[in-house]
Amino acid sequence: MSIEHFKPKWMSEEHQMVYGSALKMFQSWEKYDEKWRENGLVDRSAWEEAGEMGFLCASMPEEYGGGGGNFGHEAALLYAQSQANQAGFGGLIHSGIVAPYILHHGTEEQKKEWLSKMATGEYIAAIAMTEPGTGSDLQNIQTYAVKDGDDYIINGSKTFITNGQLANLVVIACKTDRSKGAQGVSLIVVETDKTEGFGRGRNLNKIGLSAQDTSELHFTNMRVPQKNLLGTVEGMGFIQLMQELPRERLIIALTGVGAMRLAIELTLDYVKQREAFGKPIWKFQNTRFKMAENYADYLACRTMCDAAVEALLENKLSVPHASLIKYYVTQKQCDVIDECLQLFGGYGYMKEYPIARLYADARVQKIYGGTNEIMKELASRFM
Repeated sequence: MSIEHFKPKWMSEEHQMVYGSALKMFQSWEKYDEKWRENGLVDRSAWEEAGEMGFLCASMPEEYGGGGGNFGHEAALLYAQSQANQAGFGGLIHSGIVAPYILHHGTEEQKKEWLSKMATGEYIAAIAMTEPGTGSDLQNIQTYAVKDGDDYIINGSKTFITNGQLANLVVIACKTDRSKGAQGVSLIVVETDKTEGFGRGRNLNKIGLSAQDTSELHFTNMRVPQKNLLGTVEGMGFIQLMQELPRERLIIALTGVGAMRLAIELTLDYVKQREAFGKPIWKFQNTRFKMAENYADYLACRTMCDAAVEALLENKLSVPHASLIKYYVTQKQCDVIDECLQLFGGYGYMKEYPIARLYADARVQKIYGGTNEIMKELASRFM
């Protein structure tokens, strides 16, 4: 059962076509779900299919191999992926987060070299910020780079890196000057297939997102050409991160809205068929009231996110607004899916039911991209 929602201003007919085509592709992957969850990663062939369909780097300019679209295309893809319950695919990091870093801050040579390969899936991208001892405290990262001839020598480690097992293009946040705090942070891009000293640790065993590879990375005297510094000036990494993080936080919120919609639709189908005490549980007032509350929360979050998409398209999405949207939507996502699972009763706790996977996948939304506590702290500084 599909729930209704008005078409937002930003969604053109082209965006709707992208959504429809992507939904078919993501739904066709259902047959691989069990294998991907057991393996802890999505097959590289899926990335190649997404590239062939034009669903990688859809918002990147055509001159760099992208689809020539805008953020609305990325939002349509995120909604389609969520509707198909394919949270394991790391395209949102690859196309929606890493690609804009390169587009907005890279040199012309870097954009031509890396974006074109990302658009086809030849390169799978990741961004490595979080470290075992820092969490959201990015200005105190310990990974460092020192110059040696025409290269940087990088040492350090990262953790919780999405696409970490498959990625062969990694943007690494590191210190190029350890005496300057945030002003000493730079972003350096590593082509892992060409680089000695790059190591992958465990594919981490998570509560949810079982098909998404999330890894530890290690750098041991890793030699990277200085031309791989993102941009041309050292020490700009923290500024680059702050400029791009609102987009990342909106992407997280969009996936939350998509998951809420699917959870509500699955639950409506279930409660109208499941019987208790001789009648469908939909006939009980408590069920109807709970679902009405869930739908109201979904509508509020969807409307909030659609307004934020429009703001981002106009380059007007602010840090405090993105932070509050990420906090609010992910909190509501967890609340709504919890209420939906409750209506499934014991069956909702069984892994074969999609609602169970939605429940497990939702919890990390309040943690990554900056914890919700950090989101409220950031927003409060502008009040």
